[in-house]
Amino acid sequence: MLKRLILLFTISIVLLCTACSPKHSEIIVAEYGNHDITMDEFEKAYAKNVGSLDEAKRDSLNQYEKFLDLYVNFKMKLKNAKVRDLPNDTAILNELNEYERTIGSSYLLEKEMYEKGIKELYDRRSEEIRVSHILIRTDTISDERAKEKALAIIERIKNGSSFEDEVLENSDDQFSKKNGGDIYYITAGMIMPEFEDIAYNTPVGEVNSTPLKTKYGYHIIKVTDRIKRVPKIKASHILIRHDDQVNESGKKPKELIQDILAKARDGHDFGDLAVEYSEDPGSKQNKGDLGFFSRRQMVQPFDEAAFKLEVDEISDIVETQFGYHIIKLTGKEDYPSFDNQKKTLREQYEKTRKNIDYNNLIKKYSTEFNFAENTENITFIKNALGDSSLNGSYWNSEFHNNYGNYKLFKLDEVEYTLDSLLYSFLNDPQMMGRSIVAGNFDKLFDEFKNKKVIERKASDLITSDDEFASLMKEYKNGILIFRLQEDEVWENIQMDSAAIYKLYQETKDNYVVDDRVKFLEIYSKSDSLINEYYSLLKKGRDFDSLMINVNKKSLSSKNDFINANSNELSRAAFNLNEEGEFSEIIKNSKGWSIVKLVEKEPSRIKTFEEAKAEVTSLFQDLESERLEKEYIAKLKDIYKPKLYYEELEKSYKN
Repeated sequence: MLKRLILLFTISIVLLCTACSPKHSEIIVAEYGNHDITMDEFEKAYAKNVGSLDEAKRDSLNQYEKFLDLYVNFKMKLKNAKVRDLPNDTAILNELNEYERTIGSSYLLEKEMYEKGIKELYDRRSEEIRVSHILIRTDTISDERAKEKALAIIERIKNGSSFEDEVLENSDDQFSKKNGGDIYYITAGMIMPEFEDIAYNTPVGEVNSTPLKTKYGYHIIKVTDRIKRVPKIKASHILIRHDDQVNESGKKPKELIQDILAKARDGHDFGDLAVEYSEDPGSKQNKGDLGFFSRRQMVQPFDEAAFKLEVDEISDIVETQFGYHIIKLTGKEDYPSFDNQKKTLREQYEKTRKNIDYNNLIKKYSTEFNFAENTENITFIKNALGDSSLNGSYWNSEFHNNYGNYKLFKLDEVEYTLDSLLYSFLNDPQMMGRSIVAGNFDKLFDEFKNKKVIERKASDLITSDDEFASLMKEYKNGILIFRLQEDEVWENIQMDSAAIYKLYQETKDNYVVDDRVKFLEIYSKSDSLINEYYSLLKKGRDFDSLMINVNKKSLSSKNDFINANSNELSRAAFNLNEEGEFSEIIKNSKGWSIVKLVEKEPSRIKTFEEAKAEVTSLFQDLESERLEKEYIAKLKDIYKPKLYYEELEKSYKN
């Protein structure tokens, strides 16, 4: 009974202690003033600082401690900034507003357009779609008549008419017409985005219900297959040309290829058969190997047969315009990961879909914020412009006085005038040197309108997007810290000439001029010529005149010192003993050279004037460090921080 009571008492104590222990995320790792830094805050800040949670988990306790020191200093500075009311400083608020507007627009486009568009492109490109189409051109009949014809064809197909029959009777695409409208396999990024959208959104075996209008006419699209995409395959083949000639074996091409196929399937080495029989000179000596290739690189019958094979599988006989083929698949390339494709996908997205998605985004946001264009005023302004132009002199012009307040459009109850367009235009660095004329007014108006639409949507991010709000908070903290550093450190550095010279005297051993040398060079690409020049020098020929004659160079280079260890020539010149002495022949990357020592200067300590820039930089660094320490000491005196290093042993252990 006693043992049982002891056991129950022990369990109760454990449960009580557990209940009293703070959760891992709520462990206090530091205090300053009346503020706490929890384990959760520390872990998130540290992981962000080192780049990832995995990196953070791998780091040592010593690294955690160093970061906690810096993080507490950072938090005390932010607290001090609030005490000084810096968050309400007009200059800081203006900078934050400007940053939010410019970065917000970029952030919005990246998140709502690029990220979504690139991910959709990646997902789509994991599949291939085989499509057929009927094209009704609009260059021979009216647009209205072409659309009516296309709609009638779609209706007949829905009622049971054969798509292929409709192709033969109606399609204006002569290339695909003979193949029942088949344009083979496609994948995203290969064709017009609007054609791609319909193809990827149409089930296999069905046609689009509304004809697609492109610059070529109206398209009726049928999806005939949808498969997982293999980016590239590797194959070998054996080719026998079908010229109906009896070959050395006494067999016709079709008979011979059948015999070869039988041998291949009977276990004969495919590569050896290719070397013996193949009539493709490009691959024959490589045992038939064609390397890796992607869809559509080969003629269609070959392509279609090869991409259906599994690795090590041998095809039936495939006939193309070149002859009879037997194909063996030797490798398949896996569809790459999203991260490995990001750069390529972005480039492809920008070329194909970006403009369409951007315009759709503008339409969506314009509707959301009740965009209304004043077409009457815009027409009036363009007519008033006539042959004149608007540039930097606009603000002092009659045009500004007469038309500056003309309203161009309204967005979410905010009205934008000609003045606001000109202000944006003239303050854009990309527009420097350009003028607004009647001919480009519409283009610049659209750019300005689109910019304002995106900025309006971006202005909601601070309350609707946690990630952006966090980004803005970081930037705000950065501005506050920068201002504090200005006030407490940088503006208090006194550039004392005497102190800088004193620092030079104390540290001058750190400022050294390396061994330097001046030399002349006679150079030749020919070893026989350089030997001839060397012989002439040995016989007393003047080096300078020979160099001018041979290299067609002046003597001005002898006025320039270079580091003696710059290259093999400078090293050879520095190793000469007397000024005017010349070297043996030197082999180098250019050819052959002979050098003459003009002057050399052994390593020495720099003069104060020579080292002044370096010493001044060091002085500033030391003063910054001293003032920073003094500032941190003041903060510590105010907030009396306490750091619980022992708690950091529990970091990332939850």
